[in-house]
Amino acid sequence: MLPDLLRPTRFLAKRIRAILILASLVLSAAPALAQVSWRMTTEYPQNNISGIGLTTFADRVAARTNGFVTVANAFDNELKISSGEMPRAALDGRIAGGDAFAGALSGLDPVLGLSTLPFVVQSVDLARATNARARPLYEKAFAARGLKLLYLTIWPATGLWSDHALTGADDLAKLNLRAYDANSSAVMRAAGANAQFLPMDKALAGLKDHQLNAFLTSGDGGAGRKLWDFLPHFTAINYAMPVSIAFVRSEDFAALSEPMQREVLAAAAETEQRQFALLAHRTAENYARMRENGVSIVEPAPQSLVAALRSAASGTITAWEAQAGPDAAAIVAWARQQ
Repeated sequence: MLPDLLRPTRFLAKRIRAILILASLVLSAAPALAQVSWRMTTEYPQNNISGIGLTTFADRVAARTNGFVTVANAFDNELKISSGEMPRAALDGRIAGGDAFAGALSGLDPVLGLSTLPFVVQSVDLARATNARARPLYEKAFAARGLKLLYLTIWPATGLWSDHALTGADDLAKLNLRAYDANSSAVMRAAGANAQFLPMDKALAGLKDHQLNAFLTSGDGGAGRKLWDFLPHFTAINYAMPVSIAFVRSEDFAALSEPMQREVLAAAAETEQRQFALLAHRTAENYARMRENGVSIVEPAPQSLVAALRSAASGTITAWEAQAGPDAAAIVAWARQQ
């Protein structure tokens, strides 16, 4: 009689034990099921300053979120998505975000072309201060398009790579030149060069086909692409110190819990600080690597060459200020007074 009475109790105990085991399995699997992976991209190599930034960000995000948020990076335009195409690719779901050269994004909002304006910023310290003032405008421009700005990377100063030495202003007319955004293309054409704005992959194709004999880019951009194979001369005109901007789709960021959002932003802030620290020695490192590969570096640039470019730049800056609005123009005016 007693065993019969205990039988329902034993059955209930077994069911409770089974439920507890199932709950334990579900809870142990929940973190894996809930993990978030962001696909991010850059059109530059992994050893370029843009690629280093994405690598750093991926490491910091994984560490700060204990692996809850991970970043899978694609470098060297592996995904065939140029900087100018990245916002649309993110909104379409092809990527979560990326690190895009800001000048190529100026079609979204003119303010994003601020850092590529010629001869406004001539030092690392001024570049940092100017971009700190402009950051709220950058964030607003991205947010209006469903994107969340994560961090900025300041590039080393832009120079001219060419297949022959540039000795003065008269040499500009001999250049079939790749510019890196609409503003720089306008400036170079006004100075007499045959210039066009091309994404890096198309520009490299044009270089290999001998349609181009000059590039407007930094030592960093050129060294990462081994431009010395075609363009063994670099003239340090200190044209600008552009930025690239790392971002993610706003929906993906908003889907994270508030604690995870804080950790992602902390990882982004750490990445930005490391990128700034990297910049301090980047030009010297690039120049050393360039010289090792046979590049002739002219610094300072010929005075007549720089004077011609400065003169050609005035109209482009005035036109940009009218498009970008008074807040952006005020930042440029402040930078010029420093």
